[in-house]
Amino acid sequence: MTLGCSDGTMASDGELNVDNLIARLLEVRGCRPGKTVVMTENEIRILCNKSREIFLSQPILLELEAPLKICGDIHGQYNDLLRLFEYGGFPPEANYLFLGDYVDRGKQSLETICLLLAYKIKYPENFFLLRGNHECASINRIYGFYDECKRRFSIKLWKTFTDCFNCLPIAAIIDEKIFCCHGGLSPDLQSMEQIRRIMRPTDVPDTGLLCDLLWSDPDKDVQGWGENDRGVSFTFGPDVVTKFLTRHDLDLICRAHQVVEDGYEFFAKRSLVTLFSAPNYCGEFDNAGAMMSVLETLMCSFQVLKPSEKKNKFQYANSASRTQVPARTTELGKSKARP
Repeated sequence: MTLGCSDGTMASDGELNVDNLIARLLEVRGCRPGKTVVMTENEIRILCNKSREIFLSQPILLELEAPLKICGDIHGQYNDLLRLFEYGGFPPEANYLFLGDYVDRGKQSLETICLLLAYKIKYPENFFLLRGNHECASINRIYGFYDECKRRFSIKLWKTFTDCFNCLPIAAIIDEKIFCCHGGLSPDLQSMEQIRRIMRPTDVPDTGLLCDLLWSDPDKDVQGWGENDRGVSFTFGPDVVTKFLTRHDLDLICRAHQVVEDGYEFFAKRSLVTLFSAPNYCGEFDNAGAMMSVLETLMCSFQVLKPSEKKNKFQYANSASRTQVPARTTELGKSKARP
């Protein structure tokens, strides 16, 4: 069963009622998880095109200011995205930065990406989306998004999303101190100007700077650069993180891309943090999902959505630390890599 809007208003050719679309997408709050939302192919196409224009009008390397909340992978877990907003505040109550991987694996990639794009159009200066490795045609062709688009709408619409994804920003710096991207660092990255020079629209190449920013992973057992078990990009050790932060006068790297048990996990003496915001990922992991709140002082705290059995309440835990001065140590487990 699907839900439509209460007054029947949908987009006409060339127009988009973004408020109405957001209202429809939020109507499923409180319904059973997985209930789909009525949207037309035409309004989704307009949504993609309008958000694409906004992405291209803003830098590929965003320069943002706190306060804001940062979220990691969502992967089509729409009900959990709504839970994050319930907890953090629905826009414009809070500013948001998402680190990519909105689609694939979960059952509601379309609702997930449409709500995020709608918020981007509605609040372009307060709501930001980075590109993940799954915002790439060769990946989401395989891991679920293509099939969902084809089943519910058309292959043509999937191609429209591809055109939009090819224009997403790649990285962000918060108050000149926190570097954010989906994957991690690159041996090719010497200057931030290299990121700014990447031209959009662009596909994600198999190697090089853009690939690494979306695909690389930290590894505590590596010194320098190592092979990545994913078969793409590299792993990098704590020494690489330290050198990068020192060279660019930064305090923290914030990235996503890996399942971590508690929803967030520190690395390299708390100079890098991995965020993952899809609890019970794929129904296979018993992981929590986390969101990081950055105050104007750059004090960072973590809000954690506990996994399944406690979903009837918005379970959470807080831990606070300055990016510069660790408040407590965190035991690091091995992050689980998935494509």
